[in-house]
Amino acid sequence: METHHHPSKILMTADTVGGVWTYALELIRALAPYGTKVALATMGEPLNEEQRRETEVIDNLTLYESNYKLEWMDNPWEDVEKAGEWLLQLRDEVQPDLIHLNSMVHASLDWGKPVMVVVHSCVMSWWKAVKDEDAPKQWNKYKELVAKGLQAADFVVAPTQAMMHQAEELYGPFKQQAVIYNGRGQHNFQFGRKEPFVFSLGRVWDEAKNISMLAHIASDLQWPVYIAGEGKHPATGKNVELENVHFLGHLTNKEVSDWLSRASIYVLPAKYEPFGLTILEAAMSGCALVVGKTESQAEIWGNAAKYVDPNSADDLRDCINNLIEDEFCRNIMACRSVKRSHGYTADQMAQDYSHIYKQLLKAVVTV
Repeated sequence: METHHHPSKILMTADTVGGVWTYALELIRALAPYGTKVALATMGEPLNEEQRRETEVIDNLTLYESNYKLEWMDNPWEDVEKAGEWLLQLRDEVQPDLIHLNSMVHASLDWGKPVMVVVHSCVMSWWKAVKDEDAPKQWNKYKELVAKGLQAADFVVAPTQAMMHQAEELYGPFKQQAVIYNGRGQHNFQFGRKEPFVFSLGRVWDEAKNISMLAHIASDLQWPVYIAGEGKHPATGKNVELENVHFLGHLTNKEVSDWLSRASIYVLPAKYEPFGLTILEAAMSGCALVVGKTESQAEIWGNAAKYVDPNSADDLRDCINNLIEDEFCRNIMACRSVKRSHGYTADQMAQDYSHIYKQLLKAVVTV
């Protein structure tokens, strides 16, 4: 007799810093029609006000907060261990059907429940892509514990084939695995009336996102460049003054979607971007896309984006100026990005996860 078709309760972890947060809320909202309730355990930093408001309107979500350090932070191991104890307490309290982890080390805990882990990114692959060398020795412990976690998990998911391939090479083999593309709710973004400017979103000093390369060539572009996100350098705390660049600082989700609806070209020349939710948001908003040429981006966007060498400022400048000068090409690229974005919806993502949750629960029933 089949008891559970869908899990009625999941314990999920999420880090409050960056794209995983957006992903987790999007997935939880899209799981609501399946009758799945999610206990969300947060780590990293306390929620900001906007994050808190977002969680309050999601009926199938219960929030459990902490600010334990995350596994990729400096010397986090004492915190990671304490977080593990806290998560096991939560398991006893919540009594979930299964565990969905968005960080990797905790997968090796003795859960006594089916465990799925999602490899959103990792330090080893980040280091190789951004620094073009292997991560230094101080990351050996991280590598060992991540491998232990991923190999212990019942199921490993990655948001692209490219990321899965890297994870396998670094940490494999895994018991079972699947690629599930991230998704966003189309209703949050609109294809508005396009205006002559270039837009980008993210921390300007994040080496992986490489937005600083865009800032530095902005003076050679025929359109103004607007960058949303943290413009201050973490070391100096100063906003850099650059010609033709307008730093917008931190924007709310609503403000971001307004800027995207008006932006003609969205640029993210990232050296490392295993999925890139902001690129998807830009595509849903009908921007022509210019992204760093990496395996994962080529996999996601195919011919619906222009690709640039993330190490060549000249390449980036020429690519953007060509789009600025060629309205016809720009419109084609905008249409392609919108069309391609329809393949990455929150509903499709929830369906794919739901399918694997069911598989995991079935395995428990038959044992």
